[in-house]
Amino acid sequence: MDVELQILKHLARDAHPTVAIIDEYCAEYKDLFKEVRNYECFKYLHLGIISTIKRKSLPEIAKVVSINSAQSLHHFLANSDWSVEELKQRRLNKLKQILNGQTITVVIDETGDRKKGKKTDYVARQYLGSVGKVDNGIVSVNAYGVYSNITFPLMVKVFKPKGTLKEGDKYKTKIELASEIITELIEEGFNIELILADSLYGEQRVGRLCRLEATANPKGESSQFIRKLEEYNLAYVVAIRSNHGVWLPAGQSVRANKWCKFERTFSNQKSETRYIREIIYGKKRAITYWEITTDPETMPENSTSFVMTNLQGNLKKTLGDLYGLRTWVEYGSRQCKQELGWTDYRFTNFQ
Repeated sequence: MDVELQILKHLARDAHPTVAIIDEYCAEYKDLFKEVRNYECFKYLHLGIISTIKRKSLPEIAKVVSINSAQSLHHFLANSDWSVEELKQRRLNKLKQILNGQTITVVIDETGDRKKGKKTDYVARQYLGSVGKVDNGIVSVNAYGVYSNITFPLMVKVFKPKGTLKEGDKYKTKIELASEIITELIEEGFNIELILADSLYGEQRVGRLCRLEATANPKGESSQFIRKLEEYNLAYVVAIRSNHGVWLPAGQSVRANKWCKFERTFSNQKSETRYIREIIYGKKRAITYWEITTDPETMPENSTSFVMTNLQGNLKKTLGDLYGLRTWVEYGSRQCKQELGWTDYRFTNFQ
């Protein structure tokens, strides 16, 4: 619209354009911002995040998008009157609209990244998967959706260690956060076909046993997370530790079936040989346990997985590909998260 006409009609000016892909994506959220300046900052942040700059801090983003100061970006995040919850809901609604009822696989993953200093909310010394040790950093529990080899983020919840809680915060374990995510996704109306998760979410909390050993357990086998999946009748494939315990009645034993060779097919359609066998605890049951490896003789630690599932049928040819999807989604999402600046931000009023 002509600028003079906008002024005469007391209409808001048009937002400055950025690049086509950013303008097209952000247009879906334009009505959530009352002021043009806030909408422009929303677009500038997206533009900066996908740029090639090394650090995705506000000052660096301001430079790359050619605005005079990072103050406007800071004001947009800290003080302007737009709703984070409305933005999240709009994004989820858009996903549901595109999926149109199609089933998705959901991958649950927790990731931790090193953070310097102590000013960022919920940073503490804790185990960080990205560095493989305890360090100063932040941890989140994430849910990714997979549809037709397309992976997309669904939800994220930041883990809040006990020593970092603020007034009004309630301590929740990572398993509790993951269980909340499942409930919220179901209540949102997503059609979930399968849940994939690592060993944190597959383990029981009643003790550990050596591999292929068992004993009796009056409390049942399922962790809180598994019980939540069963509550919603969801199919799952979750990792377990090699010393996972399964409780058996007296007189029942554990046996391992013969190894079966299969071709693990990757998303690029390349394949590699893998081996799989079922571990049977006593009698056949609804939940089954499997070992998957690249070498059944040496069972290398970094390429051997122990999984349990409630899927039924002949799983020898399919289970390896299903579980392998979790590894590649986690790896790819970790790279994207770091590229988009997850380790560069510093929030002191996290919501």
